[in-house]
Amino acid sequence: MANQTTAVSGAPSQRSGSSARRSSPTGRPTGSEPSSDDGPSGPDPAAADPAAADATAADSAASGTTTADTAARAAKGKRRPGRPARPGRKLLSFDRGLGVRFVAGADEAGRGCLAGPLVAAGVLLDLERIGPAQARALGALNDSKQQSPDGRAKLYPVIMEIAARVCIVSRCAPGIDARGLHRTNLQALRDALARVAVPGCICLSDGFPVAELGHDQRAVVGGDAKSAAIAAASVLAKETRDRYMRRADAHHPGWEFAQHVGYSTPEHRQAIERLGVSPLHRMSFQSTAYQQLELV
Repeated sequence: MANQTTAVSGAPSQRSGSSARRSSPTGRPTGSEPSSDDGPSGPDPAAADPAAADATAADSAASGTTTADTAARAAKGKRRPGRPARPGRKLLSFDRGLGVRFVAGADEAGRGCLAGPLVAAGVLLDLERIGPAQARALGALNDSKQQSPDGRAKLYPVIMEIAARVCIVSRCAPGIDARGLHRTNLQALRDALARVAVPGCICLSDGFPVAELGHDQRAVVGGDAKSAAIAAASVLAKETRDRYMRRADAHHPGWEFAQHVGYSTPEHRQAIERLGVSPLHRMSFQSTAYQQLELV
């Protein structure tokens, strides 16, 4: 596989694929929105105790609020039992807390694989165009490693629709072997950020600081579980890479790439011992399976 970078610098994102086209605003510009997952207010906590009720009423009268107001505020933020968590709201809150309109995030997938490309993604979020509807759509957003394959597949088009810009960067196995994994990873993250960044944005990378971009930059440890922009990039990178490896399985039968997508599973190592290596395998990795074949 040759080196390939599927990205268009300065272009906006589209709904599918990896080139960029600006998405149309799908909600009115807004700041941080209240959660729509609030549960029912429930019984008045003072109702069971007349003395407490009198005290609550007195406090309410002094502050100009009613008991219903107090109960509503107490219930705000409580999730109904059985309703799934919405981690995306917390991640969006982190990005909004940075105090800028545009937040760019980058993450990678496949760094620890024996075979296949390293894929990095960059995502630019325009927080003024993420209203209640978009926040709900991104409610399941989280670190891609915490997502099921089905969950990532469902989030992929949602992210492509909502993101202001998207970039996918791929680095092939021979390139990783020639330049080294860490150097290749940092350059891919930087390239992804450079292609989605706009003036005045903050550029976030997951864990590793990248070379100067000319923008405000921050490396966020565990960023794919903290920032919506990084988590969105994590999902796009992982889903893009997994799709590639599933297609590669048809061209390189026997290694079961569709099952392990290049990671070092027992089945993958056994396939290497049985069949040798494919053109997708990274020869710079010190795998025991390679050692047994006297390839390193």
